[in-house]
Amino acid sequence: MLKYLLTLSMAIGAWMLSAQTMSKEILVAYTSQWEGERFEDGRPKVPIELLDRMKAVTIEEAWGVLRGEGYHNQFEGGWKTINDLPVCGRALTALYMPNRPDVSEEVKAQGERDGRVGSSNSWPIDMLTEGDVYVADGFGKVVDGTLIGDNLGNAIYANSGRGVVFNASSRDLEGLSEIEGFNAFVRDWHPSFLTEVMLAGLNVPIRMGSAVVLPGDVVLAKREGVIFIPAHLAEKVVVTSEVVRLRDMFGISRLKEGKYTPGQIDSRWSDEIERDFSGWLREHINDLPVPADEIQKILEKRTW
Repeated sequence: MLKYLLTLSMAIGAWMLSAQTMSKEILVAYTSQWEGERFEDGRPKVPIELLDRMKAVTIEEAWGVLRGEGYHNQFEGGWKTINDLPVCGRALTALYMPNRPDVSEEVKAQGERDGRVGSSNSWPIDMLTEGDVYVADGFGKVVDGTLIGDNLGNAIYANSGRGVVFNASSRDLEGLSEIEGFNAFVRDWHPSFLTEVMLAGLNVPIRMGSAVVLPGDVVLAKREGVIFIPAHLAEKVVVTSEVVRLRDMFGISRLKEGKYTPGQIDSRWSDEIERDFSGWLREHINDLPVPADEIQKILEKRTW
């Protein structure tokens, strides 16, 4: 165990110094509860189909599931955005720190040895794939902390089809607002350029305010704020939300019909109502805002 801890400590120190990604072994260990597909570097690859379903989940629903599983540090509020579009995808993380010349020179040299091109704040963007969300801890810097402008924003959206979440600022709000489908959750907007900031880690665990983010976490960013969902809990969050949504739709429809009273719907359902709900699901299985095969899975687990 001691040997393992020493090895782990040395490996973490290495990526902190050279802005390297975590080793695949450590990233897999940190996300060991994820049992699905992974990227080559070990980052959990939550399917696009699940990410699409996640967009309909509310922040409160996701928060409730995570709290129930013991995850109390996954939400952060207080953002400024371009528009009201939600941002949802897999976290690709970057860690920035105040510039220190000796370290930043080594970061640049290591980047050259690794074949990276351009300034270091473009390196995470080059790594993005479809469905990724660029999540960066820029230590809350606003003035001279603008991680992207409209040029990099266009590159981000071209690579990922998603937006960004920055514990820092961005510039070129007007230009970014012209990217159809793009949104950014940032601490503020500022016309300055990025200076006195260095990249310290790529695809490493980061802190976003009071929230902890691991590479591959599912990012769900809406008007209330941003919640970071561990990959292994993503499906549970989605399914729980879908069941709640279906039950609400059923309850509202039956209340409008006058079949049940508000007291019956707002309290624990009787076996009769549960059986009625199952029949309603079967009758409307192809007309509901949840995939039919997922509704079938719900029905197979029910005893009514």
